[in-house]
Amino acid sequence: MPARAQVVPLVAALAVCAACAPASAGVPGLPLFVDGRSHVVILEYEAWFGPHAVTFQSAEAMPLLQSQDMRQVGGGYDSEDPQVIKQHVAWMQYMGVDAASIDVTNNVGCIFSTGPVSRKFCNPPTEQFRQQNRNILKNTANLYPAWTKLGTTLKLVPLLGCQTDRDLAIGSDGTSGFQKEVEYFGRLIDEYPQLSVRYFGHPLMLVYVGTPVNPNIVDRARDILHSTGLDAKYTIRIDAGYLDSQPTFWANPNEQPNGPIQIAPRYDFWSVVDRYKPAFSLYPTYNIVPGSEGEVENLTASIATAGQNGWGCPQPAYCPDDALRFGNGGTRYVTLENFMALAEQLQPRFLIVDQFNEFAQPDEGWNPDTSDDSEPTLQPDGWGFSALQAIHAAIAAYRHSIEARFFEGS
Repeated sequence: MPARAQVVPLVAALAVCAACAPASAGVPGLPLFVDGRSHVVILEYEAWFGPHAVTFQSAEAMPLLQSQDMRQVGGGYDSEDPQVIKQHVAWMQYMGVDAASIDVTNNVGCIFSTGPVSRKFCNPPTEQFRQQNRNILKNTANLYPAWTKLGTTLKLVPLLGCQTDRDLAIGSDGTSGFQKEVEYFGRLIDEYPQLSVRYFGHPLMLVYVGTPVNPNIVDRARDILHSTGLDAKYTIRIDAGYLDSQPTFWANPNEQPNGPIQIAPRYDFWSVVDRYKPAFSLYPTYNIVPGSEGEVENLTASIATAGQNGWGCPQPAYCPDDALRFGNGGTRYVTLENFMALAEQLQPRFLIVDQFNEFAQPDEGWNPDTSDDSEPTLQPDGWGFSALQAIHAAIAAYRHSIEARFFEGS
């Protein structure tokens, strides 16, 4: 069992405020059933961290939470630490989300490979690399019993991965790592059904296929899901990044955008992250609920997004099409506010918030303006609790807008 987290008093003080969070649609002990009346908010979440998985040595900022067993690797927390999990749940409840998408999108073929490590499945082909990724899977799977013990209203949505040929490579048992991952999380859902999100009658799963999208990978992944019957057992949505810059997949590939961009129904992709910078004709994408009369299914809001050429043009100057966390040296979360204004307009069935805690260093090095994380961090280099408070306010306003529109139409 990991050593317990060291939590400063302010953390506990804010956790008490979870009672004043925007209401979650979930009920302890029951799945969250999503239908045409639903407007679910999902937070992107990573349980990647631990002394034998991912450390914070090159992170963009240092999280406020610290676990004792991480001291030897430069500090930070262990995602399996019960006190860290408890605090994360309290913060998410304060933010007002309904569920977390739990990310095991990288190196799927390697994680589920058998026998000696091989380049066919792992890059680099080392046992240490495979074990680090398996520890990420272990940490993520641990959320199911840990959240059950906490009795939270929040739910878990698997965010799986199929990005490369290695994820689709067939092992000695006749199956790919991608298929094994879907089946693995299916077994967790069977064991902990009360933590699932049910959509179109089945548990919801997301599959990230990389950025930019490789249509061949998508077609092969869908073939596996169909031939195995997994696409009938689960409601699976394909997730991709920066679709705002991939017009091949738009409903109208030749359009010059002047507003949110619809994804073509034949692709039906959800967005893991999109840009929003109207001055550069960069708008987030959305898709339509299958069989509906134009109801928006997914929109993803972000705290900050890089421009089409990254953050630095050249480094260290910002690219003009970056969408920064604060903007103009202020303290307001302007990029989040802009995305949430679109969310209030479109009112998607699923709004995804990017994100809680990836802690990946930006292209041009550390700067809070270039991070899309929201988990509280140490100051002066981090952003403290400001992101939690901004998302709390944004979701409260979003839910109020939905309620107001409902009563206007009733």
